[in-house]
Amino acid sequence: MTEVAAKGVSVLLVDDHPIVRQGYRRVLESQGDLHVVAEADNAADAYSAFKAHDPDVVVMDISMPGASGLEAIRNIRARNPRARILVFTMHNEAVLVKAAFGAGASGFVTKSSEPSAVVKAIRSVNRGERAMSDDIAHVLAEDSLSPSGSVLDQLGEREIEILRQFAGGATTEQIASHLNLSVKTVQNYHYLIKAKTGARTDAQLVRLAATCGLTKI
Repeated sequence: MTEVAAKGVSVLLVDDHPIVRQGYRRVLESQGDLHVVAEADNAADAYSAFKAHDPDVVVMDISMPGASGLEAIRNIRARNPRARILVFTMHNEAVLVKAAFGAGASGFVTKSSEPSAVVKAIRSVNRGERAMSDDIAHVLAEDSLSPSGSVLDQLGEREIEILRQFAGGATTEQIASHLNLSVKTVQNYHYLIKAKTGARTDAQLVRLAATCGLTKI
């Protein structure tokens, strides 16, 4: 841990909007015990910053250019299974919340939450607890009562990430580059996603992704 972390909670802020990072840096550092030790605006830089600064908590948006926050969560947790990551995003779709927790996130708070809720969630995650904003808790409760659930529940986190990028217009080669996979592996995932979801065409996959909120990421 860094020296500043010994005096409080060190935080890595990951968001591709500088204004958001600046605003929440001020909010967090006004608390006295929360210290932003690094910032990043994409998944690759988030991983590098995590390696360099070893923060107590990572505050991570899902929506970023290239590989999303889901991939960053996966990579960070692969490096350190005890890493504490709080997702902070505008998205509240149940499939994305479950994918984030499946990838290793410790908490999930929407950007519509009050700043005090974000601060509270960071402290909870730092204590090793799971944290959710009230709207996310409600979304998951409703989803658990749904008799059918989402067809995307059949997909793993990596498959959801590949579907998200594909539906967003990325080519097989671009997806392979973003995720450090071979083109053949991405093609295999594409086939499996179709098989699991029952989609017969790429157009049906795109419509499915849009219906479930993936194309807004």
